[in-house]
Amino acid sequence: MADTQKIIPINIEDEMKTAYIDYSMSVIVSRALPDVRDGLKPVHRRILYGMQDLGLVYSRGHKKSARVVGEVLGKYHPHGDSSVYEAMVRMAQDWSLRYPLIDGQGNFGHIDGDSAAAMRYTEAKLARIADEMLSDIKKETVDFAFNFDDSLKEPTVLPARIPNLLINGASGIAVGMATNMLPHNLTEVVNGVIATIKNPDIDTEGLMEHIKAPDFPTGGIIYGLEGVKEAFETGRGRVVVRGKAEIITDGKGRETIIITEIPFQVNKSSLVIKMSELRRDEKVEGISEIRDESDREGIRIVVEVKRDAMAQVVLSKLYKYSQLQSSYGVNNVALVKGRPQILSLKSLIEEFIEFRIEVIVRRTRYDLRKAQERAHIVEGLIIAVDNIDEVIKIIRGSNTVDEAKTALMERFGLSELQTKAILEMRLQKLTGLEIEKLRAEYDELMKKIQYFQEILASVELQKEIVVEELHEIRDKFGDERRTQITFADGEISIEDLIPNEEMMVSISHLGYIKRTKSDQYKVQGRGGKGSKGSKTRDADFIEHIFVANAHNYLLLFTEQGRCYWLRVFEIPEANRNASGRVIQNILQMPKEDNVKAYIIVQDLTDKDFLENNFIVFCTRNGLIKKTSLMAYSRPRVNGINAITINEGDQLIEAKLTDGNKEIIIANKLGRAIRFNEQKVRSMGRNAAGVKGITLANDEDQVVGMVCVDSDDSETSILVLSENGNGKRTGIEEYRITNRGGKGVKTMNINEKTGLLITIKAVVDTDHLVITNRSGLTIRLALDVVRVMGRATQGVRLISLNKGDKIADVTVIQPDEDEESDLITDVDFTESEE
Repeated sequence: MADTQKIIPINIEDEMKTAYIDYSMSVIVSRALPDVRDGLKPVHRRILYGMQDLGLVYSRGHKKSARVVGEVLGKYHPHGDSSVYEAMVRMAQDWSLRYPLIDGQGNFGHIDGDSAAAMRYTEAKLARIADEMLSDIKKETVDFAFNFDDSLKEPTVLPARIPNLLINGASGIAVGMATNMLPHNLTEVVNGVIATIKNPDIDTEGLMEHIKAPDFPTGGIIYGLEGVKEAFETGRGRVVVRGKAEIITDGKGRETIIITEIPFQVNKSSLVIKMSELRRDEKVEGISEIRDESDREGIRIVVEVKRDAMAQVVLSKLYKYSQLQSSYGVNNVALVKGRPQILSLKSLIEEFIEFRIEVIVRRTRYDLRKAQERAHIVEGLIIAVDNIDEVIKIIRGSNTVDEAKTALMERFGLSELQTKAILEMRLQKLTGLEIEKLRAEYDELMKKIQYFQEILASVELQKEIVVEELHEIRDKFGDERRTQITFADGEISIEDLIPNEEMMVSISHLGYIKRTKSDQYKVQGRGGKGSKGSKTRDADFIEHIFVANAHNYLLLFTEQGRCYWLRVFEIPEANRNASGRVIQNILQMPKEDNVKAYIIVQDLTDKDFLENNFIVFCTRNGLIKKTSLMAYSRPRVNGINAITINEGDQLIEAKLTDGNKEIIIANKLGRAIRFNEQKVRSMGRNAAGVKGITLANDEDQVVGMVCVDSDDSETSILVLSENGNGKRTGIEEYRITNRGGKGVKTMNINEKTGLLITIKAVVDTDHLVITNRSGLTIRLALDVVRVMGRATQGVRLISLNKGDKIADVTVIQPDEDEESDLITDVDFTESEE
């Protein structure tokens, strides 16, 4: 070790702490965070200043980007050339900056994520708006500091006549902190700044009358203003943005989604790939094709929707599962006097106003000094021309310039600067016209000096100048909003897109499900042949048909005792003649299982309703079980066990009750039992249940169950046989017994009637929708079916073709304006028990 060197022992922990803090502050101050005054990080500031040094202003031509990068690297920014070029490219991209600061020529990248061409190929110059960032920089308006090698000076901030941080935003990750500031519309921001100058006590709500919300270069739609308002008030918040999409329908009724705008900073190519993956993985169903038809005119992504799907549901799922809907966490962190701070909207505006006033004051001081210096010289020139003969005589009588200078200063009381200007004055200044110009210039200079002094003495006048300059900026660069605003919450549910209409839902024997508007089923007369209700495949027929509103929850119970959840609007909509869609493509249900029962629930979040209502199950072999509705209130994709089904048995019915109903169970041999629901205790989901009815033999089985109020005098019991015979009977004719008995006769079963197919609870105003196995459907007003005794075979309700049988019956409540085209009564016979 040399004699001049020595070792100083230090604590490594202290050294690491000090070094890391120094590094952190360097990143925070000199790299990652923008300055609140001009909204720029050092690299962006150096690029703009370096381009001005090269003369690359808007009014001149472009130059190679490599030359700009070399200028910035060599003079101000001693880092990698890629860091400079990438920052420069971003400032030229109109999908990255709301108001680009660089005018690029050549390939500066693409919204699909394609990178820019190499810097040797592209050219650039300052954009017109960037001239406003550098305006008055040579008038000592900002401080300069030495560059990295102390050979040159660079500005520590740009004068920035525009509120760049607000209109273009910023993002960056420092050490221990980050910033994410969103862009806004220049016209709105200028109006907000002017409003703040005129009313310093303005609050956030007042500012939001001018600055509505962020305004992104790629457009889109902001959903909800709660997050925006929070960000404006505190500097932190969450803004939800959706791409702009339109649903169009062609002449054949087929729907197509056209996406013309996407959220800010979303890669369009990646978005299309993600949407295609969602379609392939069947996470978003109902899409037949996705195409990217974007061109120079703008973005156009086409999503073709299948005929049996709803475009609104498909679009809502695309919003949910892809970046077509994105949320932005606002974190307004910027450097204020060299220190990072979280700033509200008003604080950002106030800092800009303070900075602009400071720039105006410094510019005015500079202009005042220059005006005073010029006035001083012009004053000396005027003295000289007024005494030109004596001045010439003194000059001609002097041997040297210094001698002449001294003589003039002594004779006329001039300063050295004035004397020097006189000695350098050209002879043309001695003409009468030039003398008048000098006097006029002096008078003009004195007016300017007085004006500059007034500015420096008046804060109000300074503010007026700020407002005047902002008006100029708005008139020159202001434009309309690109991002629309909707005042709904950010998380828009599918319900908001779909009207809560009454729908007819049908499920076929082979598991095809669809929904149809109930008004497509016309009321017919009793005994009619019916209309085509559903196009079914061979050996298939409609097994369930019922009415529900589009927003209802549908609890589907299978013959193997599983429970699945489905919103009615999630069922594909189809016309009356369509077959529908396989239910296994909608639910994760095994192919060998079939839906046997359903319950319609309006809401699964009402705790009081869930705790005070039950589901009563009935199996083919006559078992019955009651479980609290709360046990089925948490939807799962794969479903849950609803009831344990014994071997050789299957679930046939499930009903929603309040715990005090009368239960009536009927078998296919025409017998029915009635007992109180309280005879069945509440059990868990995995219980199998207890005996509800005793069957006559091994071939006998339960066909249905109804739950009615004990004091309901308007309700009657409808039974229907497989050959189309049906009737209504008063509830009082079914005596109450204990559960587990054989029951009483509910219909006189014979070869003409066929076996009993169903049992329903109805009132006079109800309508029936009867579906047979061939797919024909008839809608029948029940007031034409009169009430009769239990031991009768009923009346023919629907005429069947040879070999056809009834598949299912549902009860609906008609609209008031519906009328039935009734025919005359058909004779029927009654038989005694």
